[in-house]
Amino acid sequence: MKIKEKIQLGYDGLVEHGPINIVAFGDSVTHGAFGAGQIDYEAVYWNLLKKKLNRYRNYIPVNVINAGIGGINAEGSVKRIDTQVLNHDPDLVIVCFGLNDVNGPYETYISALKEIFERCSAVTDVIFMTPNMLNTSLSEDTEEKYKEYSKKTAEMQNSGRMDRYIYGAAELARGMGITVCDCYSEWKKLSETQDITKLLDNRINHPTREMHGLFADMLYKTILEESDAAADTVSTMYNG
Repeated sequence: MKIKEKIQLGYDGLVEHGPINIVAFGDSVTHGAFGAGQIDYEAVYWNLLKKKLNRYRNYIPVNVINAGIGGINAEGSVKRIDTQVLNHDPDLVIVCFGLNDVNGPYETYISALKEIFERCSAVTDVIFMTPNMLNTSLSEDTEEKYKEYSKKTAEMQNSGRMDRYIYGAAELARGMGITVCDCYSEWKKLSETQDITKLLDNRINHPTREMHGLFADMLYKTILEESDAAADTVSTMYNG
């Protein structure tokens, strides 16, 4: 049963099918990381999504399991699929990897994602949410200890390396019949008129609280697949 159908259930349906269970499977952005040393579970995209679904129809409980771990990549997360994802009997798994994977081989990233998609989609619905862009420049307010890494991530973004990884991952997902919520492409559009580095809370790879709203809005529309889904959307600062 699709979430857009399950959320419409009445009493008998709730007794039979239970609440909606979503697992958010990813890295530090999913974990809830913002600035250096800052974790904010209230502002993270999956919590904003949960609130939006609750506002859409509050009778059906929505549970979100946070299976994000800061610093991890897709390859390191394959072993977590059974115990930290499928063990929760999810109605939907939101997969979001790429920010750390870009440091390693492209083939390793794609292979790991393929296994994640195969194993999760065999038992439940899956959405691949493409991540945000990396920084495009070294910001003056980047923490001193992260400045060298910031130079590296800016090079990976500006050289097209990050594009290759994320566009390749999206192509893989679509080829496997996995729904893609292409947030990365939205970030690319924003980059034409805005300084993307300023939309990153740590000035490297963690989106600001406002930009987590972009993830939530796009996931909401993707899940409900309705033209009027945005009617409930809280305005965010996409225009800078």
